[in-house]
Amino acid sequence: MTQEIKTSIAYNDKVIAKIVGQALENIDGLLAISGGFLSDFKDKLINSDDVTDGVNVEVGSEEVAVDLKIVVEYGKDIPQLVDQIKALVAENIAVMTRLNLVELNVKVVDVKSKEEHEQDSVTLQDKVTDAAKKTGDFASQQAEKIKDLTVDGIDKAKEVTAEGLNQVKGKSENN
Repeated sequence: MTQEIKTSIAYNDKVIAKIVGQALENIDGLLAISGGFLSDFKDKLINSDDVTDGVNVEVGSEEVAVDLKIVVEYGKDIPQLVDQIKALVAENIAVMTRLNLVELNVKVVDVKSKEEHEQDSVTLQDKVTDAAKKTGDFASQQAEKIKDLTVDGIDKAKEVTAEGLNQVKGKSENN
């Protein structure tokens, strides 16, 4: 006699948000998922790999609803992009959790060129790192110049000393 074991699975909202965020990482034309003012401010300060920023979900026992705020590349077909997002999100959620995506709400919060987005994506952390690297390179160059000058100075001192010794020897031999 086999006894049935009752099983249930529940998903934390963050798990579903992470699945959605990972699914959206390589969609052509989707420049970013915007997490709102505080999240965007944080992203201006430090590099962040939090794929859940800008992804809000409601998880039921069999269904999922997803809200996204996105930044789209200028010139892209937004309805087609949203269809692509919907298909990818639904597939990833179904494959990993067997839950059904029943609602997807997308709010386009900005449209930018790739160049604008790349410029906007440079964080304070990137700027500080770049400045530190440039300062380190400059210090290395200056140290190399000092080393070269020191070596040249030592060589010159040896040369002058040798000339002085030769002159002293020459005077000694003449006396």
